[in-house]
Amino acid sequence: MTFEAGSEEKLAVDGGTPVRQQPFQAWPIWDEREEQALLRTLRSGLWGAGGEETELLEREFARWHSAHFALTVPTGTAALEVALRAAGVSYGDEVIVPPYTFIATAAACLLVGAIPVFADIDPETCTLAPDAVAATITERTRAIIPVHIGGYPADMDRLVDLARRHDLRVIEDACQAQGACWRDRPVGTIGNVGCFSFQSSKNINAGEGGMVLTDDPELAERCWEFKNCGRVRDGAWYRHDSLGTNFRMAQFQAAVLRVQLSRMEEWAARRAENGDYLTAGLREIGGLVPQRSDARVTRHAYHLVIVRYQPEAFGGWSRERFTAALQAEGIPATRGYVPLYCTGGIQTGTQKLRQALKLDPAGTPYVVPDCPVTEKVCDEEGIWLGSQSALLGTRADMDDILKAVAKIRRAAQTT
Repeated sequence: MTFEAGSEEKLAVDGGTPVRQQPFQAWPIWDEREEQALLRTLRSGLWGAGGEETELLEREFARWHSAHFALTVPTGTAALEVALRAAGVSYGDEVIVPPYTFIATAAACLLVGAIPVFADIDPETCTLAPDAVAATITERTRAIIPVHIGGYPADMDRLVDLARRHDLRVIEDACQAQGACWRDRPVGTIGNVGCFSFQSSKNINAGEGGMVLTDDPELAERCWEFKNCGRVRDGAWYRHDSLGTNFRMAQFQAAVLRVQLSRMEEWAARRAENGDYLTAGLREIGGLVPQRSDARVTRHAYHLVIVRYQPEAFGGWSRERFTAALQAEGIPATRGYVPLYCTGGIQTGTQKLRQALKLDPAGTPYVVPDCPVTEKVCDEEGIWLGSQSALLGTRADMDDILKAVAKIRRAAQTT
């Protein structure tokens, strides 16, 4: 595939004609099936706890993933907290997490009284680096949360092996990875527990929503009890044998998600086909390096196309100058995350917890972890290109992204 110079080469950021002059695929995608599902639920009167829509969604989601148990929750953040509590993670424990992820991954740890410990990422995948995880394990460590970032599965072979050797739980954060597979196995089913999000930007969505998957009946029961106010499944309504909270999904969300789930295989296949085509084209153009090809990643969910920017391929342009030029050409592009340990909430929460545990004296400042790969990706290299909804478009849509990148590279090399 070659992307030749067009008749109009002046960059849009400099007043030229943008490569892309129409929007990409709108999101969310819905039709009369979602509308009918909402009306069906409205008319059923089963709006609250115990309605059939959540129960059917749980069975259907578990079946799609070949998992034994699925439990609906209101958000992906709630899914992580439920999973941690069910796994027995508690006050003063340590949980190893990547710093290149959404804040919920670490915040969920603090919400259960555990300390998030940051291990650096692999520069070629932006997922947890197993060697960094191994170096971070202590006697306080109770769990590892690999994040399948952007829909790209983490190295589950090595992470699960590490966890087994150290008697740790593995809680998969698959919130961005609906439809991804590792060795033909859906992510979220490889560790002890898997967590999913159906927030409005996710690959299937109901505005908000979450799911917990597990094959362990004991973990499933603990999840059920915690999300149902500490109730006992077969007990009286006001029997609460443990502490819990109300983390139940609304029936309306479940009704929409059942329809969305019916499209997931089609959408996952289309994203994978377009994403693979797009990343192959980027490798040919040069200057934007996609996540590493790995035969064990049998399907990338492509919630995000994450690339590493190489300024030398663009005449030394800064990443910010490049992304501004790409946006002007009509292509969505952002720098992505900041290191999670740089956020005030994580720093303050960790600092207070460590002092309460007498691990640090009062007034001890937060110690920033040594994660040079994360900082390079966040501060210099990382770019999120396009969007998951754009990847549901046509081959011509992907070509527009490639044409815009090639156009900017030609211009950068001549200025």
